[in-house]
This record gives sequence, structure tokens and C-alpha cells, in this order.
Amino acid sequence: MKETKILIAGVGGQGTLLASMILGQATMDAGLDVKLSEVHGMAQRGGSVVTYAKFGEKVYSPVIEKGGADILLAFELLEAERWIPYLKKDGHLITNTQMILPMPVITGAEKYPAHIKSRIKELYGDAVFVDALQLAREAGSVKAVNCVMLGVLARKMDFNKDVWTAAIKTVVKPQFLELNIKAFESGYSI
Repeated sequence: MKETKILIAGVGGQGTLLASMILGQATMDAGLDVKLSEVHGMAQRGGSVVTYAKFGEKVYSPVIEKGGADILLAFELLEAERWIPYLKKDGHLITNTQMILPMPVITGAEKYPAHIKSRIKELYGDAVFVDALQLAREAGSVKAVNCVMLGVLARKMDFNKDVWTAAIKTVVKPQFLELNIKAFESGYSI
């Protein structure tokens, strides 16, 4: 299998780190070597959080250079636009349509950028836009956005769906397991 590079981007509190742990577990369970590197911004204050994930037969570094990611999985619309420079020209972009206002917007110092979705479509016409917040809400909790997004991602991957659900069962605490599998299923069925 060729080396695959995925960048997961979101805002603190959206579960990007749990999603990266599930992705890492799924790739290991599929028999691949995986390297993850998490960058925490002001995560507790709603800041940017990004994970670099590389997997294949043998991987030496998790670092993804600009223009090197095969897939950008964004949990928030502005984060999708922010991290597009890291996506290959023929890469795949999957983004949640949720907009989380950064502090400068909340205080009135800045405005949330307009027309992000149309700018993304200009660059990546096959970008996938998901209302993961609504799907997570329907699954039982807005905190399950991460598993909705993983479900969408899983459709683009070569792993069997069972590998993903097994990884969720390994990583997620038992009391949240049913919710997260339901959220994963809702994303997978898109």
C-alpha cells in the first residue's frame, strides 16, 4: 500500500484528538505502520487543533508538508480553508459545515469570513460538505461530530468498515460507545 497522508483539522473541543486516535487504531488494526503528530493551539479556548497522520507499509515521520496531504478532514469550515494549502491538488477535502466563531469574531474585532464554501468549491470541486453537527445531534450528542466525520472519511478509505468499528470499540469509553458507533454509521451512510 502506498503511503497515505491525512490532515485532521478542527477547533478545540470538537474531538479531533479522539478522531486521530481512532484513525491510528484502525490503521494499526489493518496491519499498517502509522505515525501521528498532534498540534494543539489554544485548544481549551476554541483554538485550532490539527493532527498529521501518515500510514503505509513503513512510515518514518508524521510530518506533512504543504501540498502533501491526500485528504483534509476538517471539523469546522474556517479550519478547512485555513489548512487547504496542505492538501494536494488532486487531494480530497471533507469538511463539516459548522462555523465556530473565533475569539476576534466573538469580541467584534473581526468578521467571520464570508463565502468560504464557494472558495473551497473553486479549488476542490469534489469537496464533500457535511452537516456533521446535525447528524451528531440526531445520533444523540453534538459531541459525536468527530465520529460522524470519521464515518464520511471511512468511505474514502480501503479499510473494511469492521476495522473502523473495532477501532472505535478499542478507543472510546464504554459509556459512549453506542453513541459514537451510531454517529459513525450516520457519516458512513452519506
